[in-house]
Amino acid sequence: AGSIAYLEAEYFGGAGAQVAAVWTRGALTLEPGAGAPSINDALRVLGVVAQDGLDEFDTLHLGRCRETERWTSLETVI
Repeated sequence: AGSIAYLEAEYFGGAGAQVAAVWTRGALTLEPGAGAPSINDALRVLGVVAQDGLDEFDTLHLGRCRETERWTSLETVI
């Protein structure tokens, strides 16, 4: 009934890439590929509003989830 996002980032030594996609009510509304939407693009589509001095990613404190081992151990990510 709502929206869901797939977010992926792979960085090492400052080089890397992001992949993001959003589905709304089952329809793909933000498509990965050409134009390469960023994680922040996807978060904006979901309605996240960045706080002053932060981007959407940091507004949600997603930096604490940079490593799979860390976010799988969190009881609540957001």
